Amino acid sequence: MKVLYAIQGTGNGHLSRARDIIPILQKKNIELDLLVSGTQADIKIPYPIKYKLNGWSFIFGKKGGVDMWRTYLKSNTARFQREIKSIPISDYDLVINDFEPVSAWACKLINKPCIGFSHQGAVLGFNVPKPKKKDLLGRLILQKYAPITKGFGLHFKAYSERIFTPVIRQEIRNTTRTNGKHYTVYLPSYSDEKILNILSKVKSVQWEVFSKHTESNYFWKNISIQKINNEAFIKSMASSKGILCGAGFETPAEALFMGKKLMVIPMKSQYEQQCNAAALKDMGVSVIKSLKLKHLTKLKEWVDNDQKIEVHYPDITEAIVDQILDEVPLLATANK
Repeated sequence: MKVLYAIQGTGNGHLSRARDIIPILQKKNIELDLLVSGTQADIKIPYPIKYKLNGWSFIFGKKGGVDMWRTYLKSNTARFQREIKSIPISDYDLVINDFEPVSAWACKLINKPCIGFSHQGAVLGFNVPKPKKKDLLGRLILQKYAPITKGFGLHFKAYSERIFTPVIRQEIRNTTRTNGKHYTVYLPSYSDEKILNILSKVKSVQWEVFSKHTESNYFWKNISIQKINNEAFIKSMASSKGILCGAGFETPAEALFMGKKLMVIPMKSQYEQQCNAAALKDMGVSVIKSLKLKHLTKLKEWVDNDQKIEVHYPDITEAIVDQILDEVPLLATANK
């Protein structure tokens, strides 16, 4: 059986998850090819990538949201269409898609089944918490960005039979955890200057900030700024007192798994993160709307308390992969 595993390369979460899923797929009796599209990731996967594409990436801004102008400038409809046509999608028996648009649309154009295995596949689920403020455009983007035939979703809770608890990579499961004095920070949609301005006002703690925007590591007052580095980030999280991050999926899930105190700041005008924030708030996680002075009191209160959320995230990744591979005979029958 020939399988294409297509991975979204915008941000680090999809590739982090893939680092655990790929070796499981390689153990199966299949011929596996990898596709990655996107331009905003800071980590690599140590496996050969057959198709490396630009795809359709959203560009992080520095004010708490997506930089829509740079995203527009980077977008190239003609190139995207060429990339869709460049993939010999009909050669594959199964396409597993982690919110990756090129392969998803290539499948849709020839009416080929595409199995979603992503967090985004769970966000719009019926029983999943949603933000009070409706965002019809944001919901539409989630639905249409990478269309799938059938989905296996990942979320902070198993909200239904096809939504599972997070894939926690083995690097996190196997790391030694301690309760240190520093707080780990990952807020890629904010500039270093903005982060320094706010966090320096919480003087009672040390902050270890991992930045997409710095060219070198440096210290300022009670804050260290570091370039993104997977090993250093895991070490910082594992030894931290708490984690302050965006309302993505992987980092909050890993923080919860490690039993760390957690506060999230969802990106502006990013519906998925607004949904994640609603789900985390429902679990008791601290949420603030933005990194602004008006939320400084809440930030200080979070630092001063020791509230932690207990979760149970068993290692079920291989069981989910087996369920996905079991879909192939059913898909073949449905397509006859």
